[in-house]
Amino acid sequence: MKRPGPEAPPRIEVSCEELEALLDQARQEPLREEGYQKLKAAVRTLGYVTELLENQDATLASLRRLLCHSNTEKTGKVLRQAGIETGPKKPPATPKSKAPGHGRNGAAAYHGARKVQVSHASLRAGDACPDSRCGGKVYAQRDPGVLVRIKGQAPIAATVYELEKLRCHLCGKVYTAEAPEGVGEKKYDEGAASMIALLRYGSGFPWYRLKSLEQSLGIPLPVATQCGIVAETAAWFQPALDELIRQAAQGELVHNDDTSMRVLSLGRDADISPERTGVFTSGIVCIFQGRRIALFFTGRKHAGENLAGVLQQRAEGLPPPIQMC
Repeated sequence: MKRPGPEAPPRIEVSCEELEALLDQARQEPLREEGYQKLKAAVRTLGYVTELLENQDATLASLRRLLCHSNTEKTGKVLRQAGIETGPKKPPATPKSKAPGHGRNGAAAYHGARKVQVSHASLRAGDACPDSRCGGKVYAQRDPGVLVRIKGQAPIAATVYELEKLRCHLCGKVYTAEAPEGVGEKKYDEGAASMIALLRYGSGFPWYRLKSLEQSLGIPLPVATQCGIVAETAAWFQPALDELIRQAAQGELVHNDDTSMRVLSLGRDADISPERTGVFTSGIVCIFQGRRIALFFTGRKHAGENLAGVLQQRAEGLPPPIQMC
């Protein structure tokens, strides 16, 4: 059977300084009734707390309720009881809007699709309404009806032009048909080079996996051929790369890291020690005016050397950037 706990003494507000003053007063003269009650309450409280601590069922919560004030009154409630307005209430929470990207995509979302305008087979603007009972005329609507049809295709499309050849049976001369207008002289146009670069460097397709995909779709492109196409086209984008490096050099925060990379045909830099045999790809991400600029360098230099080369274009007077590596 549980032993009943001690009865809590009545609460009397008294500070430690006041109790010490009462003790000093008791040495000189008899205590007054008020001081006697306060000292008596302090002694009873000490005994009560001692009994609680001896009881194993005592908790810190029960001691807090005994010794500390109960803070249950809210500021707003107290101020309202005093006739003080506490300000407007919080507006009701508005329902969250549906996150974009859920549900079906409308026709306007296919901005890369080829658009084909289809005219009505039998009507033109201004013609009489086909409903003879109406007597009105039809006119063009601003928004046409739309149909979206999606079909698969190879990432690289090839067209084979078969030019007819005619040979004279007397003189032996051969006459070949002219190629259609707009065919051009280059076997690989700029669109093919851009698609290869996007698949390889934008989507991370390994060269041999990309070659296998194209070959399975009937467009054989060896890895060496694709590398040559991209390398030839990349020269046109060198000014854009130089400008990205210049802007990255002005960044406030720089992240850099290395990963190993095997390039068998990579030439040796003149300023690199001959003992260094590794090849690295350094990734450098600079935060400049809230935008992230990602740069990649592949060679025998490691990330610190490549970063130093970028920061050589940093404007004078700017403080050193924060570096995370």
